[in-house]
Amino acid sequence: MRHRLYFDPGMFGFGRLASYDYFSHLESALVKRLRATGDDVESHVVDVAPTASVRKRAGKLGELVGRSTADDGDDQGPIHLIGHSTGGLDARLLASPSSRLPVDPELLAWMPRLASVTTLNTPHRGTPLAAFFATVSGQRMLYAVSALTFVGLSVGSPPLAAASGLVMAISRLDRAVGLELKVLDRATEGLLRVLDDARSAQVREYLDAIMQDQGAVLQLSPEAMDLFEASVLDRPGVRYHSTVSMAPPPSPIRWAKNLLHPWGAISASLFATLFGLTARSDDRYPCASSHTDAETEVLLERAFGRAPGVRLNDGVVPVRSQLWGELLWAGYADHLDVLGHFGGPKTRRDADEPEHVDWLRSGSDFDEARWESLVDAIAAGLLRASERFKDHA
Repeated sequence: MRHRLYFDPGMFGFGRLASYDYFSHLESALVKRLRATGDDVESHVVDVAPTASVRKRAGKLGELVGRSTADDGDDQGPIHLIGHSTGGLDARLLASPSSRLPVDPELLAWMPRLASVTTLNTPHRGTPLAAFFATVSGQRMLYAVSALTFVGLSVGSPPLAAASGLVMAISRLDRAVGLELKVLDRATEGLLRVLDDARSAQVREYLDAIMQDQGAVLQLSPEAMDLFEASVLDRPGVRYHSTVSMAPPPSPIRWAKNLLHPWGAISASLFATLFGLTARSDDRYPCASSHTDAETEVLLERAFGRAPGVRLNDGVVPVRSQLWGELLWAGYADHLDVLGHFGGPKTRRDADEPEHVDWLRSGSDFDEARWESLVDAIAAGLLRASERFKDHA
């Protein structure tokens, strides 16, 4: 049996950019586990505009699946959609029988083969951070953090001067005036100068796409996602999974632990800002389901020691906004840890294993053991969802 995996990135993410693969850790880990069962695997990463509307992004995902399966013939193996952050909403909208997408219907002929939709740290009920990103100051911050994400993951620890200037500007954005925005722009430019010309051009094109189309930013607000939840239906026969994580709330003690590492202190300050913005819960739109089944609550309490409140988050998405369908895994991790972007071994264990890079210091203490348990849980969910396809293999 052949599994087809389709990975969809989130708001800060990208598919493959300037020779760096955002999903490299998760993709290789899942492919390895599925092949270990004796099955064949084919994987794809969709190239979507990072902040374009969920409808546009879902259409791109649908086209990728349609074109890559057009010549399958008798191969009717399972198809799995795996979305991180906003990418999980793209997958849900694409799968929904109630959706109307800008896609040729012939490119959706694969839909009966859809086995599962797996969402990682997805804002199913919105995130307060989106409301801030919709402001003028927030748009600049989104641009800057996206640049920092790529530079941090591809280069490692960005130059301290550029990174510290950027983070200082971000920390003042809540009361920003023109001066602070100009400082932020200059800091972002300084950060991009560490890239060679070829990579810089590609990254700037990616960042320009963020400034040109921010439809998803508006759609990810808690108020807008209230409508999404009411109108986007789950497809019968498809298994819906989610993974959930949170980082411990920032504290002076956790920040002080990074003082011996200058980049760590800067990164921790940035995370504290993101965490604080995401924790701004509105009682009218609390980014949480009005009902959670007992089994899910038990899993959450087991993972975190207590039932998490509506203000706790992974730095980008509230914990309770991440729940949808069967909960496969829950644990302490920030928004990027769950993709394999965490502090891990400095050398590759084998030629196929990319090095772990952690630029966002959240204090989650996510490590190799938690990573293995997370990927094992996702792989097991994909295999369970594929059971009904064995007779067609």
